[in-house]
Amino acid sequence: MELRQLKATVEAMLFAHGEPVSSERLAEVLEMQTEDMERVLLSLSDDYASQDRGICLLHLEDRWQLATKNEYAAPIKTLMDNRRNTPLSSAALEVLAIIAYNQPVSRSFVEQVRGVDSSSTIQKLVQKGLVEEAGRLDLPGRPVSFRTTDVFLRTFGLKSLLDLPPLHEDDYPLEAIAAGAQEPDEKMQEDQME
Repeated sequence: MELRQLKATVEAMLFAHGEPVSSERLAEVLEMQTEDMERVLLSLSDDYASQDRGICLLHLEDRWQLATKNEYAAPIKTLMDNRRNTPLSSAALEVLAIIAYNQPVSRSFVEQVRGVDSSSTIQKLVQKGLVEEAGRLDLPGRPVSFRTTDVFLRTFGLKSLLDLPPLHEDDYPLEAIAAGAQEPDEKMQEDQME
């Protein structure tokens, strides 16, 4: 298959899939090497960047996704008239920051940090697709834990959690979060139990 046709095929696959997909999966479907698929994706991304197009190809950690360019957000928002695009309240931003920097965390941990009930705010963030359930913590009662999503990364223009601005030099290492640590460290578990 020639490069132009290959790029069109990959573009169609990304459009139809909608959600982020790994280059490994795309390569597997087209029965080609992952390295070759990476080159096709980078070429496609360059095409979108160099042309006056309304879409771009996002590279989110190890996954790729077609998306609209930020400069066209206003007319798209008007067209969609979707409640998911309503601005976040200061409470929602606060909860989102707590989850992003400490994930995976339970609702009670968020409430302990904030000092107020946060269940409705967390549910609104889940509805907007910015936060998702991340399983259950190994704590008494096995509470549900929450983490950020790819939508969170796209919304805030981040490629990975490593791009979050540092809070303090001695914070929980973001490398551990980005590596997908499923269980919080012992200190975080103790904090959540209190």
